[in-house]
Amino acid sequence: MTHPLTHPLLEETGITHGFFTRQGGVSTGTYQSLNAGQGSDDDPANVLENRNRIANTLGTNGDRLLSLWQCHTKDVLIVDKPFDGELPKADGLVTQTPGLAISALAADCGPVLLVDPVARIIGACHAGWRGAFSGITDATIDAMESIGAKRHDIRAVLGPCIGPDSYEVGHDFRDSFVAENETHDRFFELGPEKENAERQPHFDLKRFILAKLRRAGIGDCDALPHCTYANPDLFFSYRYNTHQGIDDYGRNISAIMLTE
Repeated sequence: MTHPLTHPLLEETGITHGFFTRQGGVSTGTYQSLNAGQGSDDDPANVLENRNRIANTLGTNGDRLLSLWQCHTKDVLIVDKPFDGELPKADGLVTQTPGLAISALAADCGPVLLVDPVARIIGACHAGWRGAFSGITDATIDAMESIGAKRHDIRAVLGPCIGPDSYEVGHDFRDSFVAENETHDRFFELGPEKENAERQPHFDLKRFILAKLRRAGIGDCDALPHCTYANPDLFFSYRYNTHQGIDDYGRNISAIMLTE
């Protein structure tokens, strides 16, 4: 059985959602067990079964659980039916169609689920640092507004992603953020001392995404506290696998759906 994490901001009548962990699926090895990533090297039959389980938990069928070919962009699609053929390349989904589950895949990046419970419009986006920096959350909110959502009614929740203690970056990375806006310096702290090495900045992706959401002027937003890197038994983490010398990685899924 899958037992996704949930958040009160998204718990409304006629809406179901879940921030799914890596537990409760059929995949093995590197992908154990609830790998939802169609782009991974996992056995496609296992991924399909995992996605069916996720869809069933939400109250729909596997072919109505939509995921994208995510590319770290700010591109958003408004959808009203399942995809036909190859997955489209984008990083955000918006719908007002009941029974259609929209999702964001992640393995350290930030999955964001959004809802306007008044207009009954939902969104989901994949916010890695590139997408968050370029405006994927803003673009998703704009797309929701374009079909009738009201910004002040929108609520957003950021799911499990990598935490700052585990997210060491380079000085060039930090400098690029500060060059765009000097207030971005607040999202960085120097990491611990290292023998014969300069202290490196650590990036707080969670705080950065939340700041973007608040700046957008939506009704409310929050984040789940979990760090994907620090909890490898509970979540897939690209960076954790890389540090362990593991070539590929599974994908966590976060999804939301309007019920019929």
